[in-house]
Amino acid sequence: MAKGYGHEPVMPEESCLWLDPRPGQTVIDMTTGLGGHSRLFGEAIGATGRLVCVDRDREALEAARENLLSLECGVDFIHSPFDRITGILASLDIKAVDRVFFDIGVSSLQLDKAERGFSFLRDGPLDMRMDRETGPNAADLVNSLPVEELADIFYRYGEERHSRRIAKRIGEAREISPINTTGELSAIIAGATSGRAGRNPATKVFQALRIAVNDELGMLSRGLAGAGKALAPGGRVAVLTFHSIEDRMVKRVFAGWAKRGLTKTLAGGVVEPTHAETLVNRRARSAKLRAAERIQEFSLRRGRHYARIHIGSASLDAYRLVHGP
Repeated sequence: MAKGYGHEPVMPEESCLWLDPRPGQTVIDMTTGLGGHSRLFGEAIGATGRLVCVDRDREALEAARENLLSLECGVDFIHSPFDRITGILASLDIKAVDRVFFDIGVSSLQLDKAERGFSFLRDGPLDMRMDRETGPNAADLVNSLPVEELADIFYRYGEERHSRRIAKRIGEAREISPINTTGELSAIIAGATSGRAGRNPATKVFQALRIAVNDELGMLSRGLAGAGKALAPGGRVAVLTFHSIEDRMVKRVFAGWAKRGLTKTLAGGVVEPTHAETLVNRRARSAKLRAAERIQEFSLRRGRHYARIHIGSASLDAYRLVHGP
């Protein structure tokens, strides 16, 4: 792994078991991070396989490039959000893929570097962008959104019961001076939830802000739709999530596919980490893995399904007819 980062992929054995990458296959890891899962997939597909490593965090992708130098398979590194699988495959002239993997979590590099602003345990700029080259950061949202909208974000994406009280305190604090660091925000949250037992009171608020800043739920929804269309018959998609909101979305999407006869759900629905793993890797505690296997081709028909969908310009045009550009 990259210098200074003791990154351990979450649920590595389970991810390989249910994604089941095989020699000669084409695998796309849409959230490569530092390359922990990608390495396992690359080793499984061998010299005749092709691995596509995608990440929206350029710094993480460059670290993965270094970490995966020893792989024998062909490897492509793509800097992109994880909802653009159709365009990525078209740019690489790949018609369909055998395996697609999503790890919807925060990498060690992002959490452990104070300047990235993801962790309330390390004081740094209130950023939280996975791609620091685009979009507003967490400080922009905290200092500019109406208090009511902040409260909705905390409740919807963090399931924070004290969302309105916390948002009100933020509104009062920013009238005095802008909130620019993780430490400042953590102190405000602590003041709004004083005497509350259990986990750090900033946990859910920071989670909610991160999801909002990076449009993670929208990305996941679009990414799953693209993955379904990109899979070859018999192909598999596996998704690793870290909180209930994301897991419920994946569960609903997979159930919808299965109901329409497009895929079958694997692993009995959901796989959780072993107790032994949670003891050595605290980031695994809330992880859930779901996987599905495609059993026929996806197709579209003005909101229903009739024509086969293939990767490339034809499929993109068909998608736009139904869903718009």
